[in-house]
Amino acid sequence: MKSRLKELRARDGLNQSELAKRAKISRQTVSLIEREEYMPSLLIAARIAKIFNEPIENIFLFTKEELS
Repeated sequence: MKSRLKELRARDGLNQSELAKRAKISRQTVSLIEREEYMPSLLIAARIAKIFNEPIENIFLFTKEELS
């Protein structure tokens, strides 16, 4: 799974700690998601999508293989 998290944080001027606080997760979790080492739960993905005012599927991008 690819993530646009880092791009969206830059767009909105948020650092990892600020995003983590808003999403009610740790800064380390934000870092792991950005490095594609952790797949967030649906609840976390929904919180992040709400913060950026984007649909979940515009933030977290799956390959065809992952969806098969």
